[in-house]
Amino acid sequence: MSAANTTTPLAGKTVGISISHLTKQFNNVTVLHDVSFDVHPGEIFCLMGPSGSGKTVLLKHIVGLETPTSGSVRIGEYDAADPETRAKVHLAFVFQAGALFNSLSVYDNLALYPREHRLGSEVSIRERVMYALQILSLEKAAGKMPSELSGGMKKRVAIARALVMEPQLFLYDEPTAELDPVMGATISEIIGTLREHTAVTSLVVTHDRSLALSIADRVAIIMDGRIRAVGVPDDFKHTTDPAIANFLNPVVDIKNPRFKQLENANE
Repeated sequence: MSAANTTTPLAGKTVGISISHLTKQFNNVTVLHDVSFDVHPGEIFCLMGPSGSGKTVLLKHIVGLETPTSGSVRIGEYDAADPETRAKVHLAFVFQAGALFNSLSVYDNLALYPREHRLGSEVSIRERVMYALQILSLEKAAGKMPSELSGGMKKRVAIARALVMEPQLFLYDEPTAELDPVMGATISEIIGTLREHTAVTSLVVTHDRSLALSIADRVAIIMDGRIRAVGVPDDFKHTTDPAIANFLNPVVDIKNPRFKQLENANE
C-alpha cells in the first residue's frame, strides 16, 4: 500500500445486503413489518425515514445486534444474525457521534484496530493509517487529541478509522447530524467519493435529504416500520406520494402548526 497513490483500492470483493420479509417485535409491539429490499454490491444506498420509523432497529439487525422475529437479513451469502459472519465479512460502522477514544491521539485511534488484531508491523500499520488520513485530508491532525477537533473533523476521523479496517461494507448512522450545512456537504462528498479508493458497499441511515438525493445510487423510505418506497434519487425529487413529499419537503405553516395537530390527535 502506497501513501502516495490515492487510487489504490483498500479492500477486496464487495458484498451486498439482502433483507427478506423482516419482521421484528418487542413485547408484542411490531416495529418492523415485513421489510424487504436489497443493497447491491458496490452501491451507495440511503435509508431515510422519520424518527421512530424503525431505521435504527433495522441497522441493528444488519450488524447482528438484533435477531429477526421472522424473515432474514443476509450480508453476501451469510446470515447477519450468525456471530461467525463478523469474521467472514469486513464491516465498519461509523457512529453518529464518532465514538473516538478521547485518551488516544487521532493517529492512535486509527492504529488501534490493526495493532489489536496484529495486522502487520508498526511500519506497515503506519502506512495504512497515513494513507487513510491522506484520503480524508487529515495528515496534519494525526497528532491531535479528539478534544482538539471540531465536530466535522471528528466525523472525518471516524470515517478514516473505518477505512483502516479495509471494510467491504460501510454502515453510517446519521453521518451529517449536528453539522452545519457546509460541513454536512463535505461529509456527503467524502462518502460519495470513497469508491475511488476502496471497493466498498455503503448503507447510509440519514435524515439528510441533500445527502441522500445527491450521492445515493438508490434510496429507501421507511415509515412506521414499513418500506414506503425504493428508487433512484430522481424518483423522490418529484414524488406524488403525499407522505413522502411531506417528509422530504415539509412546509412550515404557523397558522396550522403540526404540533397542534398532534395535540388534537392525542385527545
